Amino acid sequence: MNTSKNNSKSKFKQKQNKVELLLLILYVIGFYIFCIHRSLHLSRDHFSKLRGLRIGWLFSPPRLNDASDDQWRNFRTNLPILSLVFGIFTLLANIFRKLFHLRARGMSFFWLFLSLIYISYLHGACILFIFLIASSNFLLVKIFARAKYFTFLLWIFNLGFLFCNRIYQGYSFSIFGEYWEYLDNFRGTFRWHICFNLVVLRMISFGYDYHWAHQESRFDQEKHIQRCHVCKSGKNCYQILQERNAHINDYSFTTYLSYLVFAPLYIAGPIISFNSFASQLDVPQNHYSIKEVIWYGLRWVFGLCLMELMTHLFYFNAFATSASWKMLSPMDIFIIGYGVINFMWLKFFLIWRFFRFCSLIAGIEAPENMPKCVNNCHDLESFWKSWHASFNKWIVRYMYIPLGGSQRKLLNIWVIFTFVAVWHDLEWKLLSWAWLTCLFFVPELLVKSATNAFQAKGALDGFIFRELRAAGGTITITCLMPKAISSYSLPNTM
Repeated sequence: MNTSKNNSKSKFKQKQNKVELLLLILYVIGFYIFCIHRSLHLSRDHFSKLRGLRIGWLFSPPRLNDASDDQWRNFRTNLPILSLVFGIFTLLANIFRKLFHLRARGMSFFWLFLSLIYISYLHGACILFIFLIASSNFLLVKIFARAKYFTFLLWIFNLGFLFCNRIYQGYSFSIFGEYWEYLDNFRGTFRWHICFNLVVLRMISFGYDYHWAHQESRFDQEKHIQRCHVCKSGKNCYQILQERNAHINDYSFTTYLSYLVFAPLYIAGPIISFNSFASQLDVPQNHYSIKEVIWYGLRWVFGLCLMELMTHLFYFNAFATSASWKMLSPMDIFIIGYGVINFMWLKFFLIWRFFRFCSLIAGIEAPENMPKCVNNCHDLESFWKSWHASFNKWIVRYMYIPLGGSQRKLLNIWVIFTFVAVWHDLEWKLLSWAWLTCLFFVPELLVKSATNAFQAKGALDGFIFRELRAAGGTITITCLMPKAISSYSLPNTM
């Protein structure tokens, strides 16, 4: 009797889920048809008022292309030369590794040589500032790594230079005297102190990893291998490469410098820990096969085609940078804001995956920066875990856990987001963005802790719970839109 009753309940639940899924699919189709149709009309009706549009190459006659985003325009313009340079670099690195059986020390010298050529073009004589600060950090780590107050010194040193680099706009050689003043004429093509933000993260990573190498490891490698399907297959996942201490000889000056200026990841990341970098210099990554790397590259090409189609058809970013959205109706502002967020996601997706792809070809696996589509993030926590995810991993390893982890979660988010803001730039609007994000975060964390104790007892309870979560996700994305269209871009490193 109970069995037949349970079977009927199960069939009813399956039927209910199918109906719910069908309704959701119909809603999604209708929503995107409406957004696309309205976006096309907005772009057609207002293009004459928008700044940053250029003659494109798609369609006949060619449509205008939205080139209003400085980052995307610079990346797209330099994509051919970047592809050529990194193609040559990775080809040479793989050939020399095979011919001369180079391991960690040899590969660190080789990549340091190639990276010096690369950053010399980018920064000119300003590489002297980079190596002076980096060498000072190396000495600090080597001298004080075993001291109790080491982490305090490490943070003070790196935050101090992070602030000074911004305040003095990368310094001037003239401050060292008239003899050095002529070097200000050779500052390269890219501001070094902008890229140095990522170098600071790497210097802190080296310091912590070397500090922990002198302590007993808390990482249970055997337990991890039992649970990880990648490691079970005989490969090494990124987590084991990161958590497993490198050999003490790998914490050398050449490996350290090679890590700081590793060409494929230097400009934009993704961010990789020192332990994982040093271990993959010694033995190239085996997580991704050659076929998987090729497929990864083909998916990137598909994403690039999608971006070209988007910027030729929809001028979302031009609306934001031109402030023309202020003249639109609330519904149209919603559509533009939603379009800007998706444009930003795809832009960073393409930039970060390009450099990660180059790194994979070189045998170095870095974490994926955009593992989940922005439209799949239903709350702030999942959004920030999936937006610049390698930075999130860095924060968890070197800030969140040392600060106390989940035991002090409500306090930690204020420290972490304040750091994220000042790391991007010294501006009040970024600090206000960080603190507003925390204000949204706190109630979300409290609600999550309350709902974790809630157990749906029936189909109706489960349906209501899912709808409430969907409403929460809607509110989250909607709250991100005003920031996106008012300042055109969330904080970024490029």
